[in-house]
Amino acid sequence: MKAVVCTRYGPPAVLRLEERATPVPRKNEVRIRILATAVTSSDCYVRGLNLSPAYKLMGRLALGWTAPRQPVLGMVLSGEVDFVGPDASSFEVGERVFGFNQRRFGTYAQFVCWPEDGLLATRPANLTDDEAAAIPYGGLLALSFLRKAGVRAGQRVLVFGASGAVGTSAVQLARHLGAQVTGVCSTANLDLVASLGATTVIDYTREDFTDRATRYDLIFDGVGKRKSAAALRRCRQVLTPGGACVSVDDGRPKLRREDLVLLGELATKGEVRPVIDRTYALDNIVEAHTYVDNGHKRGNVIVSVA
Repeated sequence: MKAVVCTRYGPPAVLRLEERATPVPRKNEVRIRILATAVTSSDCYVRGLNLSPAYKLMGRLALGWTAPRQPVLGMVLSGEVDFVGPDASSFEVGERVFGFNQRRFGTYAQFVCWPEDGLLATRPANLTDDEAAAIPYGGLLALSFLRKAGVRAGQRVLVFGASGAVGTSAVQLARHLGAQVTGVCSTANLDLVASLGATTVIDYTREDFTDRATRYDLIFDGVGKRKSAAALRRCRQVLTPGGACVSVDDGRPKLRREDLVLLGELATKGEVRPVIDRTYALDNIVEAHTYVDNGHKRGNVIVSVA
């Protein structure tokens, strides 16, 4: 099979397309023929080992010393079950699925073997594979943090970085939960964020949201503290009593299969729609990583494997 291998930590050019043996599913695993995946910010962090000095040593110990121990990166997929391993019974050959695996990686390839009881679910029938691959990463992360913050109907929620993969999902999910949503993004993305259900959209290049009189029950940072630190420095002065400021960098998110199923149901109903910025072919993965590294993508960058 064709797969993209990360030969060492570094810039996008360390990624190389090569032939590798097609994996064989073990007990309770299924093999998936991947039709689409996504280049996430997490993929780029792993590829470049883009961590603070304090965390780089831990990163090498956890991921691999000079290169990722699992050389084929990629966390999300949409595709078709190709082979069912011993004792696996949750999916059938030919079934269309989508999913997320932040430990196994392996989706920058034509095939991957994942546990049947992991973050894997039936793909929404009304979505293409590219669209389905744009849901799990941002959707699962946003839903985990919004649930942890206890977002409920009637609250005011501000999403900082509302045009990214996590941000576009957070806007739609907070709206689904009944919150009144304010999105913060750049000028180019104002219309996009408004179309996702934000009742108010603030252009951070022209206005500091902390200068407004509005108070929020939750301020959700969807881009990470390295990018948002300066903007959120004064965020507590615009929180309601008992309000909270939560970042995607705050602790380990709790990702659940039932949440992936829920995201599929919401996508089927049109209550959550995938946002795709660009789509690349697998052999253009270096270009895809270069684009994501620039830090200005809208929603998701998809890689078409087929």
